[in-house]
Amino acid sequence: MNQPRRATRREFFRGRATGEAKPDNVDGAAEEQLDHGGGSRDDASGGEQAASGDEATASSLDADSYLVSVCRRAMACEFAVYLNPTAPSDAMRSRATRAALDALDLVDCLEDQLTVYRDTSELIEVNRRAAFAPVAVESGLFALLQLAQRVFATTDGAFDVTSGPLSQIWGFSRRAGRMPSKAEIDAALSRVGCQFVALDEDHQTVSFCKAGVELNVNGIGKGYALDRAGDVLTESGVADFLIHGGQSSVLARGSDATNGRGWTVGLRHPLRPRQRLAEFYLSDRALATSGSGTQFFHFQGRRFGHVLDPRSGRPAEGVLSATVLAPTAAEADALSTAFYVLGPSRAGEICGERPDLAMVLVVPGERSGTIEMHTAGLKDGDWQRLPAT
Repeated sequence: MNQPRRATRREFFRGRATGEAKPDNVDGAAEEQLDHGGGSRDDASGGEQAASGDEATASSLDADSYLVSVCRRAMACEFAVYLNPTAPSDAMRSRATRAALDALDLVDCLEDQLTVYRDTSELIEVNRRAAFAPVAVESGLFALLQLAQRVFATTDGAFDVTSGPLSQIWGFSRRAGRMPSKAEIDAALSRVGCQFVALDEDHQTVSFCKAGVELNVNGIGKGYALDRAGDVLTESGVADFLIHGGQSSVLARGSDATNGRGWTVGLRHPLRPRQRLAEFYLSDRALATSGSGTQFFHFQGRRFGHVLDPRSGRPAEGVLSATVLAPTAAEADALSTAFYVLGPSRAGEICGERPDLAMVLVVPGERSGTIEMHTAGLKDGDWQRLPAT
């Protein structure tokens, strides 16, 4: 490993440290994932890995703290683990870095299991066989599908892991948007709905109640991978870390030792990406942001984004970005998609029913080019809104 130059604490806070280190600022919406699909966050389990290998950098801030960043390309984005324990020894540094590499190894394994872009994945096998007979699945995948069904029910169907056919007819699964006909939308909708998926908890099996149904864990898979990777780190004795997938899905444990109040995650302005709207302080919590700013197309003067409402079969409208704080990254992922579809009123009601949830929804303002922010469940220590620049 090439040893990077030493960086001062000031340089770290200004984002000028060497390598991939960003100890205090990770933008929640900095790298929205393409093909979110409504399923809205497509490739959450799966585009092909575009790069191989790991990068690990360590830079001294002072005698009492350091930061290590370990990065890998997976699930069509970059996953990164940030470690910042206090008073480290060489043994602690080695153990923490090894645990981070092990965590990213698990992400690779989960991609192999969950992707719908590889014929050998377990999820593809389920899609092939589950309409004909129950298919036994690995316990983690079964738990993930149970969570997806619970979110489907809680959000009135606004999050649906069977909505892949909609992404296909709108062209977003190929990253080439197109306007489908009403007949195409109706045909796709006939195969969409978690009510068509039966889960047998006693036997850990999945079956489909009608032909043509398929699963794509696009809107929840990255968060699930973060949760599982976080378990690897915790079980290895690493208490303080932040891990993200594509920067739009984040899991934090413990706190950033450079500030002691939690890991700071920034929310970007959906219309002015260089401007930061707010900062969140995460400790033992996850955050996810959904939006359609990175993939859309225009047809007859209208803009159609790739976040689809699985109930209507059409792109969701009225929200610019949806950010959710939740106990797990998988739930934050799924709910950020659902809240983008539902809008501020219903999303706020769901947050009101769950004291462990919080949200910020950014919607267009009354005047062109302006925005409004709708919040629910946030406490003073959770975040701060930043002044306009």
